[in-house]
Amino acid sequence: MVKQPISPIEENEQSEKPEKINLPRTSESEELKKIRHTASHVMAMAVQKLFPKSQVTIGPWIENGFYYDFDNPEPFTEKDLKAIYKEMVKIINRKLPVIREEVSREEAQRRIQAINEPYKLEILEDIKQEPITIYHLGDEWWDLCAGPHLENTAELTPKAIELESVAGAYWRGDENKAQLQRIYATAWENPEQLTEYKRRKEEAMRRDHRKLGKELGLFIFSDLVGPGLPLWTPKGTLLRTLLQDFLQEEQVKRGYLPVITPHIGKVDLFKKSGHWQKYKEDLFPMMAENEEAAAQEEGFVLKAMNCPFHIQIYSNELRSYRELPIRLAEFGTVYRYEQSGELGGLTRVRGFTQDDAHIFATPEQLDEEFLNVVDLILSVFNKLQLKNFKARLSFRDPESDKYIGSDEAWNKAEGAIRRAVEKLGMEHFEGIGEAAFYGPKLDFIVSDALEREWQLGTVQVDYNLPERFDLEYVAEDGTRQRPVMIHRAPFGSLERLIGILIEEYAGDFPLWLAPVQAKLLPVTEVQLDFAKDVAAKMIMLGIRAEVDTSGDRLGKLIRNAEKQKIPVMAVIGQKEVESNTLSIRTRASGDLGTMSVSEVLDNMKNAITNYSNF
Repeated sequence: MVKQPISPIEENEQSEKPEKINLPRTSESEELKKIRHTASHVMAMAVQKLFPKSQVTIGPWIENGFYYDFDNPEPFTEKDLKAIYKEMVKIINRKLPVIREEVSREEAQRRIQAINEPYKLEILEDIKQEPITIYHLGDEWWDLCAGPHLENTAELTPKAIELESVAGAYWRGDENKAQLQRIYATAWENPEQLTEYKRRKEEAMRRDHRKLGKELGLFIFSDLVGPGLPLWTPKGTLLRTLLQDFLQEEQVKRGYLPVITPHIGKVDLFKKSGHWQKYKEDLFPMMAENEEAAAQEEGFVLKAMNCPFHIQIYSNELRSYRELPIRLAEFGTVYRYEQSGELGGLTRVRGFTQDDAHIFATPEQLDEEFLNVVDLILSVFNKLQLKNFKARLSFRDPESDKYIGSDEAWNKAEGAIRRAVEKLGMEHFEGIGEAAFYGPKLDFIVSDALEREWQLGTVQVDYNLPERFDLEYVAEDGTRQRPVMIHRAPFGSLERLIGILIEEYAGDFPLWLAPVQAKLLPVTEVQLDFAKDVAAKMIMLGIRAEVDTSGDRLGKLIRNAEKQKIPVMAVIGQKEVESNTLSIRTRASGDLGTMSVSEVLDNMKNAITNYSNF
């Protein structure tokens, strides 16, 4: 459909819209860091003033606010949060100076012992640098902190602060240690920012993929199956299949070869790759035949990544340079033992399907192959209407010991990624310390409709696993050479992608991706056969159509179809039957009036083929 021009009234309404309020993340604003560090200390002081038996633990900033963990004999209630906020306002209005003090480790330890705060002693042990910094609120309250802070509590704006919720949290994240209470809060530069933040939170709740997924009948979770393990309904399975088929078709055009690998593998495989040594705690427990085998770490584990399996397929026979690049692709389900407190709907699960592929190339082919992968990812994003994204060059931290391989290999891999983004002119930034343990990567960070950031597509350059597995190919001169690996996943995982798309579209999927694309609404039972006949024609053309056979009144038929977010609704009365037409109403363009059946079929088929709306 052609977009209608904006009328003078609409243009005037648009010009009167308030300016967009920017909500920077804490990591992007030094001012917000100061505000949130200071507000968290004010909150902790208020808590200990009202609840003298409470002990403080940690209180860091997070991207949209801050939290503080407390050990308190009684659980905090909603009423308590209101009282804490009122006490915070009093502290702010007292205009207490925020004083930074440097002390020796021994002095810090003496002061902590004097106030009997055992958690602070543990925190002190983790602080490696000296001197130790302490921040005071006037001469009444202090805590260990690296800062930064405001100079005075009066610089905080009470109407830009809100205490949001209380949640349970284990000390050090260890379920065997003390259960604490975490107060989540937010603080901004001004009340307008807080208002916008709350508006976005409400919108996020409206778009929540867990809520919409249930309403649209896409997936469920079962306590008997276990947390973090989604079950896909027929409609949800159809949605997954559409996305998988879409990417598979794109990959076949680009020379990828499909493979299938098992869901479990020997521990030895992951020891050789290095995953066992680096990520043992993130894997599900090993399956061993007996206690002796378990003690010797001989057994099987659920696979947490596909690359070691694809390497086995590559190395099964000696390859020639003429065969390279070899691109092996798999929609492989992997399993990671995420902590229960970190699980979140589809975006953080324990079992998920990666759109994984591994490219084995000569060093000379690396740059071109990398660019081709980026082109694939950009094409996928375009068809999914994901337009707001940036690229992160995820490099290693030279000071860290978590990486494997030589400096030379890392420098070559990082150089290939940097050349690719510079050649493409892509907006990018470097994330030092974000690399995989075996190689650097290019991550695509997508901002959704609420400006939340999600990592989706990723491309990784790897010189190290080919070395660990002694991979080879016969070069043109007859010598044995080492291939380079590219790990890539345009979606990241189907689960996370679907969760993000549900929220991005607010459940209103584009026509080509909607589980049900057209709903036929017969006004009375008399038009039912005609509706079924049209639906059959649609289905023959590959259009996913359903007939509402409920017999409800027309108004309810339309409301139900809108609630199910069906892209195209066709109302069928006696006039439509006699003229072989359909009265079309779409979610994208509203009421389109009466159209012939053949015209509707042609327009829908073309729109679906072109990834556009009807």
